[in-house]
Amino acid sequence: MLNGKVAVVTGGTRGIGYGIVKTYLDNGAIVILCGSKKETVDHALSQLKAENPDYKVEGIYPVLSCPNEIEIAFEAIKKTYGSIDILVNNAGIVARDKIYEYDMEEFRKIMDININSVFNCSQVVSSIMKEQGGGVILNTSSMVSLYGQPSGCGYPASKFAVNGITKSLARELGKDNIRVNAVSPGITYTDMMKGVPETLIKPLIAQIPLGRIGQVEDVANAFLYLASDMASYVTGIVLPVDGAARS
Repeated sequence: MLNGKVAVVTGGTRGIGYGIVKTYLDNGAIVILCGSKKETVDHALSQLKAENPDYKVEGIYPVLSCPNEIEIAFEAIKKTYGSIDILVNNAGIVARDKIYEYDMEEFRKIMDININSVFNCSQVVSSIMKEQGGGVILNTSSMVSLYGQPSGCGYPASKFAVNGITKSLARELGKDNIRVNAVSPGITYTDMMKGVPETLIKPLIAQIPLGRIGQVEDVANAFLYLASDMASYVTGIVLPVDGAARS
């Protein structure tokens, strides 16, 4: 579905990001995964190469809050491969601090990684995509962007902002043949979930009409569809992948 396409995936070293990288590779894409540091990028690359030595994948680790580093990295990708067809803004962090104890520096950190990096990467890549005649920008949102969460208001606030960026850029960049969409995952069985006791997981499942927690592949397949030509007339949406667990 993505044969020969060049994709950049931020936050691609683990969890949903890693799943997106693998799914794109399995569908013929050339993938550049971004991580926060060399060690995690190298580890992800070694895992992927162990699964399939023929994967066309490499890793980078620019500081996503620094537009200059992103510009240098993305221009290097364009020079090497000729284009950047797909950008997935997946890098993000979570927090569940109560408002009474919320550290302002931690709040700023969430905004910097979850919002500013999306803006920075999108701004740089949109110029590249406009010049090449089009492309796809995809953002990772969350079900809490619609309904909030009981504590840690910074995270849902950042994902509300991601939705706004998505819808606005879709309207702005459509004339340049750049589609912009987001995926809003629900509870997903990532590495972090593996450490959660079953006594806590069962009540979560009880709230999901499909009767199970989402798998990384469920979310990655949504990113695959939106990146592909099958979604050529789809832009400006925030696609829920949550088993209808909306309240």
